[in-house]
Amino acid sequence: MRVLLIEDDPDYRRLIRQHLVTGLGDVVVVEHEPRQLGRLPAEFHAAGYDAVLLDARPADEDGLGWLTDARARPLFPPVIFLLPERDDTAAAAALAAGAYGCIAKAKIGHRQFVGLVKDAASLQRRTLASFRASAAAAKAYRFGQTAIKGLRCIRALANSTMSTVYLAESEREARLVVLKLLRQIPDLTDKPGTFDRFLQEYEIIRQIDHPNVVRIYELGVADDHAFIQMEYFAAGDLRSRMRRGITPLDALDMLRQMAGALAAIHAAGVLHRDLKPGNVMLRADGTIALIDFGLAKQLSLEAEITATGEIFGTPYYMSPEQGHGREADERSDLYSLGVIFYEMLTGKKPFLAATPMAVIYKHSHTPIPLLPAQYAHWQGLLERMLAKEARDRYQSAEQLCEAIDALPPPPPLVPPGAMPVTEGG
Repeated sequence: MRVLLIEDDPDYRRLIRQHLVTGLGDVVVVEHEPRQLGRLPAEFHAAGYDAVLLDARPADEDGLGWLTDARARPLFPPVIFLLPERDDTAAAAALAAGAYGCIAKAKIGHRQFVGLVKDAASLQRRTLASFRASAAAAKAYRFGQTAIKGLRCIRALANSTMSTVYLAESEREARLVVLKLLRQIPDLTDKPGTFDRFLQEYEIIRQIDHPNVVRIYELGVADDHAFIQMEYFAAGDLRSRMRRGITPLDALDMLRQMAGALAAIHAAGVLHRDLKPGNVMLRADGTIALIDFGLAKQLSLEAEITATGEIFGTPYYMSPEQGHGREADERSDLYSLGVIFYEMLTGKKPFLAATPMAVIYKHSHTPIPLLPAQYAHWQGLLERMLAKEARDRYQSAEQLCEAIDALPPPPPLVPPGAMPVTEGG
């Protein structure tokens, strides 16, 4: 059984968890703190839960509004309303708004409470079973022409020649997820073994337990389409964060988080290959996570440049060796980090030109730009990351982490204001 508990007070959360574990045994209680996390995302129907426990004053708001909103969502589980104390009038209002039942937190009757949760869970399971047998379910679980059981399609997020990316709700994970659906396996590549290596590398990433690496929940195949189910980031990406402005110390902190993530994936034998602000995602707690390791490019291209000079990838962030189709290694990822760091501090990219090929030329031949005077104490760090030759850069992400950790405190007059992005998108 899986129960969602929406409650701010940690003491009550512990008490309710104790009642559930004691009375139900094998139960998973997922806690949602309204004051910290806000309302449930509008797209989230909580269909992966058997019951929801909702405090009457979430984040000091009227819980009846939360209740009404929840019950309007299809397949939302039965909601048990948690009143501060017994109040027949408040209970009647909650039941009228759609609550399955009410419990007074001041004096929880264990048997009544556990029985109410059991009954709610039984109702939810019957509701889901009926829905899954309906014609509506066939449409809800379909992504284009592909049906995936237990995943409800919400909307498409992006589309490319290699894949379509969807926002979905996973009943198994009981959360919103990103689903990356690849094209039909036979069409992915003519080279034997490439697709196997693609999935193998994602399987390696899936095993990486690092707070700054995207969580991959599942790899699978449905209707001859491979899919990757991964973490969803409602807070958006670093590109949108840069548009709002980033303080210098926040930029350094994000650089340290990205370097730590690279150290973890490099230790697993994986390169990112496609670091850019759009592949750096933000969580609600302020931490970042690297996504989209650029592995799909291997399925169609062995080099980044075609005979006509067309670039596949993001030339603004490519190391010189990547831009010229030479072999890349861990130090290429560190170069991309340097570009991102410069952009976070200054609001612009270090190398701009009218064409992709001209940008690549600048990466290889144009001197590294100077940071504004107020950031001069980080110029040495930047120059090591953006060195033209890989041998002159930090030789590993661990070495970069050590360099960041060893930096002296910045001068006291560092401007506290944000630096908006002014060019290059």
